[in-house]
Amino acid sequence: MKLYHCKDARSLRPLWCLEEMGIDYELINMEFPPRFNYEGYLDINPLGTVPAFTDGEVTMTESSGICHYLVEKYGPTDLSVKPDEPGYGDYLNWTYRSDATLTFPQTLVLRYSRLEPEETRLPQVVDDYSRWYLSRLRSVETAIEDKHFLVADRFTIADITVAYALFLGTSLGLDERYKPNCKRYLAEMMERPAFKSSREKQND
Repeated sequence: MKLYHCKDARSLRPLWCLEEMGIDYELINMEFPPRFNYEGYLDINPLGTVPAFTDGEVTMTESSGICHYLVEKYGPTDLSVKPDEPGYGDYLNWTYRSDATLTFPQTLVLRYSRLEPEETRLPQVVDDYSRWYLSRLRSVETAIEDKHFLVADRFTIADITVAYALFLGTSLGLDERYKPNCKRYLAEMMERPAFKSSREKQND
């Protein structure tokens, strides 16, 4: 299997998952944006987005979905929560909320504060979507009150996917406005050996 990755992009989610699971894989480190900087990338992922993941005949491009695929395809693993376990619905909800609700507004902040040319940057969009993202973190702040993990009393891919969203916020300076539980939770997640090794491998 291959994971096409850019430094600290959403592909860090499946990279972290692969490291937690100890699965053999090939990592393709690319310069962002790969649609311009990695020859043939649009043949692999016509959207030009990051990540792209291939496993035999399977090609996937959604970071949270790749994590879900890995734990189901290559489990059993405690990183997943099974349908007959308490918290299964919350597990799925957090895994997919992480991108649709928590990462999406940050992509607009990133685009209109850093990626667009100076003349087309939109400070109002940056401010609006920063506040939108931070307001959505209230649900995380509540969920991890007196807890180390989001669901099932153990570390799962829900933690990988949500913690990545919090980590992305550090690159945008949004973590300065995180509440105490989110700050503590992110610090704990970033201390995991697999998180550290995934970040080291993206620099190889």
